[in-house]
Amino acid sequence: MMHQEAENERGLRLRSVMRICNRKTRQICVVSALCLIALPIRAQNLPGKTITKVSDKQISALSDEKALADQRRAFAISLVISLTNEARSYFDLALRCRILARAADVVWSSDSVTGQALFRRAWDAAEKGDAEDVTIKTKDNPPDMVIALRRMSGRDLRSEVLSMVARRDRALSEEFLTKLKNSIDSEKEDSKSALRSGDGWSTSPLLSKRLQVANDLLNEGEVERALDFAAPALNQVNASSIAFLSALRPKNAEAADQRFLLLLARAELDPLSDANTVSGLSSYAFSPGFYVTFSTDGSAIWSPGEYVNPPNLPPAIRKQFFEAAGSILLRPLPPADQDFTSSGRVGKSKVIRRLLPLFDLYAPDTATALRAQVAALSGNSLTDTANRESPLLTQGIKPEDNAETVMEKMQDRLNHAKTARERDEICAAAAVTLVTKSDLRAREVADRIDDSDRRAEVRQYVDFEIVRQTIRKKEAAEATRLARTGQLTHTQRAWAYTQAAGLLLDSQRERALEFLEEAIDEARRIDGSASDRALLLIGIAKQLIMADRDRAWQIMAEAVRAANTTEGFTGEDALIFSVATRSGFKFTTIGGQDFGFSLVFRSLANDDLNRSIDLAKSFKNDAPRAAATLAIAGALLEKQVANNRTQ
Repeated sequence: MMHQEAENERGLRLRSVMRICNRKTRQICVVSALCLIALPIRAQNLPGKTITKVSDKQISALSDEKALADQRRAFAISLVISLTNEARSYFDLALRCRILARAADVVWSSDSVTGQALFRRAWDAAEKGDAEDVTIKTKDNPPDMVIALRRMSGRDLRSEVLSMVARRDRALSEEFLTKLKNSIDSEKEDSKSALRSGDGWSTSPLLSKRLQVANDLLNEGEVERALDFAAPALNQVNASSIAFLSALRPKNAEAADQRFLLLLARAELDPLSDANTVSGLSSYAFSPGFYVTFSTDGSAIWSPGEYVNPPNLPPAIRKQFFEAAGSILLRPLPPADQDFTSSGRVGKSKVIRRLLPLFDLYAPDTATALRAQVAALSGNSLTDTANRESPLLTQGIKPEDNAETVMEKMQDRLNHAKTARERDEICAAAAVTLVTKSDLRAREVADRIDDSDRRAEVRQYVDFEIVRQTIRKKEAAEATRLARTGQLTHTQRAWAYTQAAGLLLDSQRERALEFLEEAIDEARRIDGSASDRALLLIGIAKQLIMADRDRAWQIMAEAVRAANTTEGFTGEDALIFSVATRSGFKFTTIGGQDFGFSLVFRSLANDDLNRSIDLAKSFKNDAPRAAATLAIAGALLEKQVANNRTQ
């Protein structure tokens, strides 16, 4: 009954909007027609002008087109407003916040006033959600350290809202940041603590969120906006600020280098700078993506990502780095009982040993002095003497082993292995390393694993990585051959066929459609994971949109049925494949644009609006139903904005 009343209310509101829209449209049309009629009269006295007459039929066509555009806009906004009212009843506070923020983003270009109001509602919901830790409390009951790291990362609901607001309204985003600052009782104390510690890792919650938002803007191509937003947080050396500058450099090297030079100058003058400050600065200069700091007992914290190729810094900037780094590292050693630096004597020794190969290459005179410093540190009983060959002392500094070296080291370790399990793990690690280098010997190495389950796990990971590499090379035929012959799951095969089809849709349509049918068959064979099946069917429908729309509608209906059998399906889920090695887990994550949930509904809305709305409503879960509705509304509003630009 309540649902029926809600539907009636929605219909009433929509008809009201339509009536208003039609009334306004008629007024606009009358004025436009009068102007068109009057124009020739005023122009008659202008010599040399050719008058173009406008017929009643043309005026009527223009009026109808304008009326239709206004109705489309009114309908889209009505859809969004109805959805946001529905979101008030969502039990999931995180979903409520995200839908309100995305709704604001969708309507912004057409109605910024409504968009700003929705952003404010989203912020209120985010504050409530963060207060209750809805993004941190999970079924697995993580330990306090994990919770602390999640908070420190800046990934909470307010950060998500800020990222969207920052793209649209800088003033509003700063207003929200001010609210956030006021709501963090320990903000100033946290900031002082982070500054005193000098560990090069921590930063205040407010600055973490600012840099997270800036990174999101950077990832979306908003380079200038990202830099402007990040500026207040770029005055300290820490993992977040260096990571931002490293990500900025490929997009705007000059701006990134200027900020880096400012950090260098500040660090050299700061008496609190220590070895970890230098280690952090070296990440930007030589190992972007890999950031490591050492504690007083020699243990380390490092970024989980893999580093990328070092930037080609101008010689003058590289010289300034070594001058500043040498100045900090060669400061006189305080007595052991008065050393309050974040690295301590042990950590400082490790930082110097890590960077010495670089000093040998670019600043040999300073390298000689640093060796004397290490010798002085080594004379202390606290100095670490174990694990001298730790990978952390060379990662990002020493070039990675090539495939031949990997094979040689594997054989050497196998010769000294004492158990079958140890040999299996040596082969597993080597196979995973080799496949990252596109070396097909990874398969042979994986097949040397004795344990059948472990062998199958590693071989499956290796085969899928080879398929992904083939797709990146745009070799559709080879990718499908590997999909058929490799030791893959139905999920992996379905993805491979779908991606191969996408490579051929323009040039070999019939063959692409055959691959998509094979992908559908593989998706239907997936056991125990309706979520994977739904995601893959959505990805297949995305490819079919341009080639066979009727088939796309059929597959999307099947995808909805699969989604409705899965609790927690959002439409934005990802496929995650992993394998354990001696050095940790290796993950392969596939999602987002590979499935194109929103893109599919935008395309379907342009094909048949009413049918797309009915399909969106058929989702059982709130999240995919809301995401589909917003995609439909976005398609309507984008069409109007595009039409307005062409007029």
